[in-house]
Amino acid sequence: MVVSVKVFKKATPNGKVTFYLGRRDFIDHLDYCDPVDGVIVVEPEYLKNRKVFGQLATTYRYGREEDEVMGVKFSKELILSREQIVPMTNPNMEMTPMQEKLVRKLGSNAHPFTFHFPPNSPSSVTLQQEGDDNGKPLGVEYTIRAFVGDSEDDRQHKRSMVSLVIKKLQYAPLNRGQRLPSSLVSKGFTFSNGKISLEVTLDREIYYHGEKTAATVQVSNNSKKSVKSIKCFIVQHTEITMVNAQFSKHVAQLETKEGCPITPGANLTKTFYLIPLAANNKDRHGIALDGHLKDEDVNLASSTMVQDGKNTGDACGIVISYSVRIKLNCGTLGGEMQTDVPFKLLQPAPGTIEKKRSNAMKKMKSIEQHRNVKGYYQDDDDNIVFEDFAKMRMNNVNMAD
Repeated sequence: MVVSVKVFKKATPNGKVTFYLGRRDFIDHLDYCDPVDGVIVVEPEYLKNRKVFGQLATTYRYGREEDEVMGVKFSKELILSREQIVPMTNPNMEMTPMQEKLVRKLGSNAHPFTFHFPPNSPSSVTLQQEGDDNGKPLGVEYTIRAFVGDSEDDRQHKRSMVSLVIKKLQYAPLNRGQRLPSSLVSKGFTFSNGKISLEVTLDREIYYHGEKTAATVQVSNNSKKSVKSIKCFIVQHTEITMVNAQFSKHVAQLETKEGCPITPGANLTKTFYLIPLAANNKDRHGIALDGHLKDEDVNLASSTMVQDGKNTGDACGIVISYSVRIKLNCGTLGGEMQTDVPFKLLQPAPGTIEKKRSNAMKKMKSIEQHRNVKGYYQDDDDNIVFEDFAKMRMNNVNMAD
């Protein structure tokens, strides 16, 4: 069996300039970030002494496009990096193995390029819109683009410009640690002696996407009230730093009366399991996702990670965090008591067993999906599989299906 390497490609409308990328996801390792490395192919007779310029840009959309009236914009675009790709300004640029392979395969008209993310740049996050809303997605999006012109300030023509949407993500640390997050609260009642104590403990601090979260709940009823039911939630907390807005969404939940009522003097210890999945939250407005390029591999947005010595309050863009929330219903007069236990939801790091298992499942789905799709073909000499980038764009997928 020949192991092939997938390469994404996209051409300008006139077909004269073509982007080639070995991957769409670039990882922020906190102390450094993967560079955006690729190759661009341009027909020399088309240039006519002009040049090809490239840019790495981020778009921060925090309002719907249809609400932009009277010149008010709900988005900001920042150019993070720019360079002249053709002719190369740095002929001694060190190429990655993928770039070397592509240059050999594509010939003398292939030119490598590399862009770098600036420090502390935010991760890609998309805020899910309602099912019938087909506007531009809200959130943080990264794009690389190339255009032909005499100078970098020339007006960019759509027929000679190509752009690709990419994702900047974070992985979980290799060691998930031994800490077990927990919370202990108690509640007293007016005109009634005694308290109800609630303790919640998680079995780990870092979970991978698709894993069960196990919350052990211990209730001690030393009051004269009874606990009627228990509700469990996984809550996604979203902070939009551009407009200083915060909101929370339940991404998994259950309610049970098992072991209830917990009468005065009684105790209960029980473990509840919940799995937060993007598939269970489709078309729910405001749910944050890890970018939005491809339907089958989309996850809930990962928790925002920062370097040691810093806190998430210093992060920019869209800051994501998660918690398990337990609520006890103490009856009509007793009201409710609740506590939150924070945890992190992340992608498994490369090289871990969990990551290999996840990649194997995605590869099987991808092979099955694209086996007979046009624009997906294999080159037997170099074992490179080219896939048209436009086919991977989420906005070309009918979400209603």
